[in-house]
Amino acid sequence: MGAARAGAGRAGAGAGRVAGEVGGAERATALGAERATDEALKALAEPRRRAILRLVASGELAAGEIAAAFDVTRTAVSQHLTVLRNAGLLTERREGTRRLYRARPEGLTGLRRFLDDMWASSLDAARRLVEAEEGITDDEEHASRAG
Repeated sequence: MGAARAGAGRAGAGAGRVAGEVGGAERATALGAERATDEALKALAEPRRRAILRLVASGELAAGEIAAAFDVTRTAVSQHLTVLRNAGLLTERREGTRRLYRARPEGLTGLRRFLDDMWASSLDAARRLVEAEEGITDDEEHASRAG
């Protein structure tokens, strides 16, 4: 009987670890998404990088074509391209000796989600302020929608 209980205890501990691992995986995914959003925000904080992203938003351009659009060295443009690529906002493709860049819209997904959440929270706060000024309660709001 003691052995059966010990075995059950081990099974329970194993099950707890699996549940913990799943939670850990979800946390790791959330942290990864947050890091990606942080990297996108950092990359887009520099005006020239935003301009580069706009240039390659509608199609693929060679590094030289991108550099020609700015009054800075090719090395500076190359560094900006590297930051944007590392942030997941650009793809790079080689064609012979040329490097071609294209925007990666999915690189903005986390940032878009962050901004949508912020906007929704702000709208909700504004709604609550207006309702408080007008003396509208949640019960009255539900009743007016139902009627």
